[in-house]
Amino acid sequence: MKKVSATMRSFQAWRKLLAFASAALTAGMLPGCSGGIAEYSGPDAPTFAPYSAGQQPRIALVLGAGGPRGFAHIGVLKVLEANGIEPDLVVGASVGAMIGAMYANGVPAAEIEQVALDLDVKRFIGISTSGLSGNGNAVERFVVERTGGKPMDGFARKLAITAATRNGNALTIFNRGNTAAAVRASSATPRQFSPVRILGVEYHDGDEAEPVPIRSARDLGARVVIAVDVSAHISAIPPDAPTAWTVRDRHRAAKIQAQASHADVMIHPDLGYYAGMSPEYRQMCIRRGEDAARAALPKIRAALLRLNS
Repeated sequence: MKKVSATMRSFQAWRKLLAFASAALTAGMLPGCSGGIAEYSGPDAPTFAPYSAGQQPRIALVLGAGGPRGFAHIGVLKVLEANGIEPDLVVGASVGAMIGAMYANGVPAAEIEQVALDLDVKRFIGISTSGLSGNGNAVERFVVERTGGKPMDGFARKLAITAATRNGNALTIFNRGNTAAAVRASSATPRQFSPVRILGVEYHDGDEAEPVPIRSARDLGARVVIAVDVSAHISAIPPDAPTAWTVRDRHRAAKIQAQASHADVMIHPDLGYYAGMSPEYRQMCIRRGEDAARAALPKIRAALLRLNS
């Protein structure tokens, strides 16, 4: 009998949970998901405003989309923190927006790591003994708890969150207003979480527009951009991977490559192909994020030296 690795078992369990939630969404079983799109239209709704000349960031950290692979972002944060490298702008997409919001709020990397290791995945994606809530309520509550409900322009570091319009997948940047609503929109994976309507426009996962929004950091005025790509390495795609997945992975890689030249430093840890939520997988991602960030330190220091010269 073929031995199944712990990573594969974790991936299979994670896939079953998402498939269950996806099927329930399609069938209209989830509370608030049968036309029940979360709507934000009040004065605190997420918006965008360019930074003035005196407020423009110098060093941007871009945290890309990638679901459970995003645990690797924490390893990167640990290495940057340990080496005194302090970005003054965080740009996040999907899971990168969640972690980025905590980091922008000044939460130490070690504390973010503990939060990630303690995370109850069923609660997080909205599966409980009382039923399903794949409308993103759990994500929003998580962000409020971890940021104190602060708006995006109220953090220790500047924060920008990207989402994709549901009609056309056009990139949108938010950097003012309701942080939790922006993260909820940025992480609203199609067919797994219901979309979010902000000021009359429907949004879903930022991964659908720009998996690693490097160009957005440049557009916001950053002079040095450190980008973290947690997507699967194309070379890691196994021969038996579903065709639909490989097509999507190659398309995602092409979109990221198209923006790579806008980054001073690209950090791309090898996290294998199949993702999961087991404690072992989370720890592996964090460790490999640390390894990849350490390997990138010479390039980061060189970029900062050029900035300060």
